[in-house]
Amino acid sequence: MTMLSGVIIVEIAGKGPGPFCGMLLADLGADVILVERDPPGDEASLGDSSIINRGKRSIALDLKSPDHVETVLALIERSDALIEGFRPGVMERLGLGPDICLQRNPRLIYGRMTGWGQSGPLAQTAGHDLNYIAMSGALWYAGLPGEAPATPPTLVGDIGGGALYLAVGLLAGILNARRTGRGTVVDAAITDGSAHMMNLLLSVRQIGQLHMQRGKSLVDGPHWARPYRCQDGGWIAVECLEPKFYRLLLERLDLAGDPAFAAQFDSAQWPQQATRLAGIFAGRPRDAWAEHFAGSDACVTPVLNPVEASRHPHGLGRDLYATGANGLQAAPAPRFAGAPPWTPPASPRRGEHTGTILTALRAGASPWRTA
Repeated sequence: MTMLSGVIIVEIAGKGPGPFCGMLLADLGADVILVERDPPGDEASLGDSSIINRGKRSIALDLKSPDHVETVLALIERSDALIEGFRPGVMERLGLGPDICLQRNPRLIYGRMTGWGQSGPLAQTAGHDLNYIAMSGALWYAGLPGEAPATPPTLVGDIGGGALYLAVGLLAGILNARRTGRGTVVDAAITDGSAHMMNLLLSVRQIGQLHMQRGKSLVDGPHWARPYRCQDGGWIAVECLEPKFYRLLLERLDLAGDPAFAAQFDSAQWPQQATRLAGIFAGRPRDAWAEHFAGSDACVTPVLNPVEASRHPHGLGRDLYATGANGLQAAPAPRFAGAPPWTPPASPRRGEHTGTILTALRAGASPWRTA
């Protein structure tokens, strides 16, 4: 994919959302040079086959060496953006802080990826995905009432509130720099992004359907919006918010005339209704329910693991996943009309491109891809 062809990114190797953001931009055609540490740091824990390094090039440098820091600055001079994910102050101590980098390249978009942000009482405190979304409010409605809140690991925080917001910030900054000639610093914090993601739900609060008490809101209480365990231990997902879809659910379950299910939005009845549905769904295996609801707008689907999702007819029809040298991996998103078929690019070995990049820099040539 070449939508970002000509966009040049330097990524300082790290963990989680920063590398994911770099992968997303590389998927879209940006030229991403990954600066990995020599000797290696623990950012290499995913190994040379890391999917989130696909399509990048790797140079191994010792960031404690002034000469190697100068090499990074030489790359930055020729770049549109930088991605770093250290705690606040680390890049400054390395001699690669925003002030120095923007002096070398006034058009640079300096992307900073953290959990808590560059400022605030928790800025220097350790944390992980679960901590950030717990503090932003994004974890509150995750899960069923009476049970511990739970979300898919990393997806809401590191990826949704972090990597994707950093990507949007970088691209917005690059567009502005191309218009004005001025770079900027993007402070992408997972707490900020995951809080911002709550605005759709907070809109529901305006109509009185989002409560601070668990189990009373449209998003965490209804019998028609939760997973149910099936006879074989699999799960089926139900979420039919609109009354017309709810009616189809009841029809498929032979409950259309049952007065116990007539009140779709009465939160006082949700626990009893959910108990009834749980007993019904426990009566058949997951795939039998999936077949029963196939082709229906009742909004009932099986809960699939990634391998199953890759083999499902819809996953196959959308080329949702692919298998490459790094194994099973999801295809780039979003899709663009007219784009050629995608095959997974290789992930670089640590330092694989050090020689060619340094040779180009010493010769005064561009170290970036020309095709």
